[in-house]
Amino acid sequence: MELLIISFFQRAMINAVPLLFASTGEIVTERSGILNLGVEGMMALGAFIAFAVSFSTGSLLVGILAAMGSSGLLALVHGVATIGFKANQTVSGLAITMVGVGLAGFWGKSFVGLKLPFPDRVPTLGFLTPIPFIGPVLGSLDLFFWGSLALAAATWFFLHRTTPGLWIRTVGENPRAAEAQGLPVETLRYGAVVFGGMAAGLAGAYLSLSMGSSWIENTTGGRGWVAVALTILALWNPLRAIWAAGLFGLLFVLQFTLQPFGISSSLLEMLPYLATLTVLVIDGLRRDHRHLGAPASLGEPYSREER
Repeated sequence: MELLIISFFQRAMINAVPLLFASTGEIVTERSGILNLGVEGMMALGAFIAFAVSFSTGSLLVGILAAMGSSGLLALVHGVATIGFKANQTVSGLAITMVGVGLAGFWGKSFVGLKLPFPDRVPTLGFLTPIPFIGPVLGSLDLFFWGSLALAAATWFFLHRTTPGLWIRTVGENPRAAEAQGLPVETLRYGAVVFGGMAAGLAGAYLSLSMGSSWIENTTGGRGWVAVALTILALWNPLRAIWAAGLFGLLFVLQFTLQPFGISSSLLEMLPYLATLTVLVIDGLRRDHRHLGAPASLGEPYSREER
């Protein structure tokens, strides 16, 4: 029984990692006032690029950096469209998702079923294993897991305890007031958008390099959309995103745990996405999002001429 419990929580934490990476990046992006619904596409592209580059070079690190760079560039496209050309942020994000998923699917066809040609995997903190009960769980988690926690904590500190973080939050709340104070509104928003894309790429790299041993189609499986919902559930707070990601990680694992009890597998597979829809619907029913912590200017284009 103890082994089953350990395995359950271990898999839950594994499934939480990509959600935490992606939602942390989305929190920063939305804090600057830009809505990014292209997270799924950025994760998909990052997952493919990470696998393809690691497969070709034999280096996990190079693959991870390439994934972050490619997804960051895709995010920059979203930034140019929404910040530079004032395009509708929802439409641009959906287009980015289609582009990222499409590119990953098209380029990935020749890699389907292939495994990484080297045995080295991402290191774990095996010295934690002797700790009673939680040791086997924590000791089996690789550096991606600890990196996701560190990124969430560092992002919270950056947003709430540093001057540049205050600038980003100010830009998301009132870009006109921010510009009146001499802040470079567009530059800050571009930086936040690219950071969010790179975090999504890191989430994709985890899916293809750590969670999976070979390339498969639809690697992301809708996790990018879940990450967007987690941003709302966490109230745009990176520290709250940690437990929110853990909760959804449990839901992903629960679908496999409950199958032996005769519950329909199709119904169980819907659990994480039903929870995602529930979060989005509840958020949509609220007339005033400000008390939730949502940036006041989220989704609204800003033009200097409109002052």
